[in-house]
Amino acid sequence: MQVAIVTGASSGIGFGCATKLAKNGMAVLGTGRDEARLAELKACDPEHIETLAVDLTADDGPRRIVDAAIERWGRIDFLINNAGVGSPKPLHETDDESLDYFLGLMLRAPFRLAREAVVHMQPGSAIINITSTFAIVGGLRGGAYSAAKGGLTSLTRHIAAQYGPQGIRCNAVAPGVTLTPMVATRLEDPRFKKINTEMTPYPRLGEVDDIASTVAFLCSDGAAFINGQEIAVDGGWTSTKYLSDFALNADWVARK
Repeated sequence: MQVAIVTGASSGIGFGCATKLAKNGMAVLGTGRDEARLAELKACDPEHIETLAVDLTADDGPRRIVDAAIERWGRIDFLINNAGVGSPKPLHETDDESLDYFLGLMLRAPFRLAREAVVHMQPGSAIINITSTFAIVGGLRGGAYSAAKGGLTSLTRHIAAQYGPQGIRCNAVAPGVTLTPMVATRLEDPRFKKINTEMTPYPRLGEVDDIASTVAFLCSDGAAFINGQEIAVDGGWTSTKYLSDFALNADWVARK
């Protein structure tokens, strides 16, 4: 049985990835900090899913995760670095504490976890980093979030080059705005909602299963020759200059 580690698995995209991979017959170690939500995750498929409540940014966090997977199953085939946080601020509003937190959780932690996991991986294994469309286009108010996700994209390419000769692949999945609890509050901001709904050519926003299905594909034999890629799952938001009819026909207000 193949074994996958999924970080940030207590909700949203991580929860969806963990349950999708378990449904496909993998053993999954889902990690997060919310023990109650992790219990709900395990209850979805007790036969395939184990959980570990851990602070990924702690010095011993990555080692504890890898040790738990090896002790339970003796192998690691896939690592999905998903844990993240939203609601960033632009550069001039970001203090050092926030900068360190964003970089620590979304760049330093996945770097350290990949470092621990890769030594246990065999040919056919893969690391998948969940980045963001803000890693592709920068993004208004992206700040430390964009910096962390952009760094994770570069790390993806390094891992792909360094460990590809060993048969270990690494790819990034860059979700657009995806309907998760973390995003729900941001969609209450009319400006944020317009930027995403009126500039996405596909007639809906992303759903968790869109991302989970992409991750599952990248873990499959069908993706065996895909390495070092960044796949945007965003309905065309980053790759087009689309504007909806509503946006095109809205009253234009000249800049002052």
